[in-house]
Amino acid sequence: MAAAPPLIKLSGISFSYPGGKPLFKGLDLELRAGERLGLSGPNGAGKTTLFHLIVGLLKPAAGAIEAFGSPLKNESDFVAARRRIGLLFQDADDQLFSPTVLEDVAFGPLNLGKTPAEAREAATRTLALLGLQGFEERPIHHLSGGEKKLVSLATLLAMEPEVLLLDEPTNGLDDKTKANFLDILQRLEISFIIISHELDFLEQSARTIYALAEGRILSDDQITLHRHVHAHPHGSLPHHHHD
Repeated sequence: MAAAPPLIKLSGISFSYPGGKPLFKGLDLELRAGERLGLSGPNGAGKTTLFHLIVGLLKPAAGAIEAFGSPLKNESDFVAARRRIGLLFQDADDQLFSPTVLEDVAFGPLNLGKTPAEAREAATRTLALLGLQGFEERPIHHLSGGEKKLVSLATLLAMEPEVLLLDEPTNGLDDKTKANFLDILQRLEISFIIISHELDFLEQSARTIYALAEGRILSDDQITLHRHVHAHPHGSLPHHHHD
């Protein structure tokens, strides 16, 4: 029996911003069902750009992107894929736009065609899953940074995605909220890719860790991971270590 196609597949991706040097040069990446991938790398390596390419916010200069076994070529392809892929932005304020928590979390299910009652039920259930019972009527602008991050995750989970793309999900979180976020991720039965500069968090949340450097994805047998929070090929990237 043929193996199921990858959930996400990038083949030979090249990309550069206007006027900039090439960011990706023949980049390949696959996410298969049940996988939890961590992605590290230096600032400016293109980690966020990679996520934006997957969901069609940016277009590659060359290469192919597939999701759920189908090629993503035009905007309608990406729109269909985005209904099944949840992208958590680095900044929760880029994700949240409704006056109250319930309205924000119910927006996605409504957009997928659920009735208002069904959307409200999905939102309430998701908030309870994340330990946010009683937050329904809270104004978004009154939430702490950690609360906004969890509500942002709730807006994605309420849509029952098949893949999560998590961009620096622990940025700005205190240790307690970070531990709560990790516990939630470990309980989810969703394939995901996590971008993070925190190696400890990646090791606890991901099953495989890659590095993005020199325009390519480097597997764990090509990189040396350091406790001082970066990953690079074996000494080939110029860098300095500071105590």
